[in-house]
Amino acid sequence: MKKLILTLLLLLPLAMQAQRIHAYVTTGVTLSQIDGDAAGGFHAVGNVSGVGALTALDRNYRWGLSVEALFLQRGAYNNSIEPYRGGFKLNYVDIPVIFHYQDPNGGMLLGVGLAYGRLVRQPHGTLEFNPLASIPDTSDLTFLKNDLTAVADFRFTVWRGLQFSVRWQYSLLPIKKGWRYRYVVPGHGNAWAEETWDFYNHSLSLRLLYQF
Repeated sequence: MKKLILTLLLLLPLAMQAQRIHAYVTTGVTLSQIDGDAAGGFHAVGNVSGVGALTALDRNYRWGLSVEALFLQRGAYNNSIEPYRGGFKLNYVDIPVIFHYQDPNGGMLLGVGLAYGRLVRQPHGTLEFNPLASIPDTSDLTFLKNDLTAVADFRFTVWRGLQFSVRWQYSLLPIKKGWRYRYVVPGHGNAWAEETWDFYNHSLSLRLLYQF
């Protein structure tokens, strides 16, 4: 992973001199949630930054392919006590590979692809659970190291080489398996039920890109 990021950084000067390859740097924020933890909403805010390169695949510059190396924070946050209050963050190194189509009229860039994520730091944060309403299994909060996400990307030019990007990502495979969640069944007195869920990353990224 470190070698791949270093290679991309070393290729930036060459990409800047090429006619069909454009290098860029990017930074922004992520809004994310963990599907499967019973807490909804894109309330976890993290950072995203890195480098990338976009190459044209045809002579008319309508189709392109981009590769990026990003530091990306995902996670979850909940302001209610159901099932927990607080949140946690997951730090990833993401390698997205995206095919793009450029609108010939408006100059907008639409893209779809896949991203490989490598977890570089396990969850860190504070969670407060309500023992009267839910008893999740908190004995092991270790997440899987690898994440594969589907990616949809939308970009448009703000001014010259400056672009704005909105990116959606969703895990294709669980990032944690078998999280046990026990809760009181509404309308059944003190009856409890237990379910086992898998976790998936679900995130939106808002970024600025500067293309050389």
